[in-house]
Amino acid sequence: MATVELTTANFDEVTGGNGIVLVDFWADWCGPCKRFAPVYERSSQKHQNIVFGKVDTEAQQELGAKFDIRSIPTIMAIRDGIIVFAQPGALPESALENLIEQVEALDMDDVRKKLAEHRH
Repeated sequence: MATVELTTANFDEVTGGNGIVLVDFWADWCGPCKRFAPVYERSSQKHQNIVFGKVDTEAQQELGAKFDIRSIPTIMAIRDGIIVFAQPGALPESALENLIEQVEALDMDDVRKKLAEHRH
């Protein structure tokens, strides 16, 4: 699956459903972003069951602000509508694959339970 361009118009729809969505916050002027792009693209080809989204922080400044993105690239993992990981910095391919494995292995009932406990 090719990467999906995420905008303020489609972000909630794409990330709010069940399943895993990875989000790459990037900008055209960002050297590390450009070096990370082929790694992200290769991973999107390997994992057809995951949505790989990209947010151009220049064009989508509202999304960058909403998620307090201060450094790019920032990778965010969302599973079943819950942000389970967010970290700035380009990941090497092995680290990106490891992140995907960890997100796939999450017990989402446990994650929801911990979130509910944290809110009280």
